[in-house]
Amino acid sequence: MMSRFILTGFSDEASMDIDIQLDVLQENGVNYMEIRGVNDKNVADLTIEEAREIKRKLGKRGVGVSAIGSPIGKIKITDPFEPHLEKFKHVLKLSKIFHTKYIRMFSFFIPEGDNPDNYREEVIRRWKMFLDAAKNYDVILLHENEKSIYGDIPRRCLELTEALKCPQFKLIFDFANFVQCDVKDLMEAYNLLKSEIVYLHIKDALYEGHKVVPAGYGDGQILKILREVKKTSYEGFLSLEPHLGNFKGFAELEQGDVSEGLEDSGPAKFNVAANALRDLLKRL
Repeated sequence: MMSRFILTGFSDEASMDIDIQLDVLQENGVNYMEIRGVNDKNVADLTIEEAREIKRKLGKRGVGVSAIGSPIGKIKITDPFEPHLEKFKHVLKLSKIFHTKYIRMFSFFIPEGDNPDNYREEVIRRWKMFLDAAKNYDVILLHENEKSIYGDIPRRCLELTEALKCPQFKLIFDFANFVQCDVKDLMEAYNLLKSEIVYLHIKDALYEGHKVVPAGYGDGQILKILREVKKTSYEGFLSLEPHLGNFKGFAELEQGDVSEGLEDSGPAKFNVAANALRDLLKRL
């Protein structure tokens, strides 16, 4: 029983231009993208015809869509829900065009200072409506553990899976986001959630200052956890989400060829993130 890892990534961190995204993916030998931003539009705002045209471009370049990196669930829990549900229904249609079974989603921002547990029932009510809308689609709704949402810590991610009890609801494990929420033992978090994890976001972070760094350069225990994943029957995606600003060791990774003055995203930093992940995979 061994796992198989397939590389994908948020290629909009290299550029919003779809052609540059495809160039950068192919330069790095990555044949999938987690589609999020394209030609200055969020994926959820693409028209059906725009989505078809992008899919044609992807097809010509031999690039598939691992998941729709949607913004669904990334509104305040106190915001009106009906318009957001309609947007989700549009994303479901896009999933058919992009031939992907995964849609990345969230569990709503909680008002600052409030106890997220107080909003548990409303979060579950809304998610049941998402799942009801998706029941006739061949999709799995992936919950990402994002900062400041209901499911930002392992316990509440697990509670969602237990409350919803639906094969169309599964988890993304995002290493950096858990670090930025000061989850102190990511191996413990992984072990708690592993039966529901079907997708991995590869970005690392430091507890001190919560800065995002390449895989293996932070406190996310990525190598240790990937070694555990490798022992399982996991067959799925490792999705690069660079989010890279300046960090100690940046020049070392690129042999000093990359300026410390680069912005947080761009082709060069996507390449850095991809190289860091490849280095980790060699050590598994």
